[in-house]
Amino acid sequence: MLFDVTRSELADIFGEDRLATLPATAFPPSTAETEGARLLQTVGVPTGTLWLREPDEDSGRLHLVQDVVDVVDVEDVGDFGDASEDAGEWPVIGWLLNAHLALDPGSGKVHAFDADEGTVQELHTDVSSLVQVTLRFQRLLEEFTFSGDDGDEEADFEALEREVERIRQETSSTDPLPFQDDDTVWSVVGEEIAMGQRFKGNSPGARSLHG
Repeated sequence: MLFDVTRSELADIFGEDRLATLPATAFPPSTAETEGARLLQTVGVPTGTLWLREPDEDSGRLHLVQDVVDVVDVEDVGDFGDASEDAGEWPVIGWLLNAHLALDPGSGKVHAFDADEGTVQELHTDVSSLVQVTLRFQRLLEEFTFSGDDGDEEADFEALEREVERIRQETSSTDPLPFQDDDTVWSVVGEEIAMGQRFKGNSPGARSLHG
């Protein structure tokens, strides 16, 4: 694992009730014991920005890529570029923006499939990177405070932009995939946060932005 992420760390920040996990039975048998799947079973991710997919009510299993993406020929993955020929069998573990997140059990990488655009991105080198980026952005959304003073608004957004950039830089020094270009789903999420979007609920940022 690229990042040291633990259940206790996430629980200390967000509380146990804000952490989502996936049961071992949700994964195909060949995937359930992989390192990435075990991390999603035991550590989980904070809810809010990223959502884990619910297993199918009837089968109890996660949908596979071929269930959610119109892959005409799974052998060559249709229009989905350089994804493995086995991509249709990968479990879909989450949803971020308009992308289905799928775990490649062979490499441990997380891919983002955009069904509308017919594209796929290598989004994370492993699941610990997915958990780490989710943690950092969710924590920023829940802890960043705007001054509430119109005269300081520009300085507030400059400070927010610096925090987003810090997350990008610190992540990229270990895993370059989440922010490899401006078109990755995490780059788009970061840009939205820097513009003051995605602050919700009773967070300090939401209260100061929306009153």
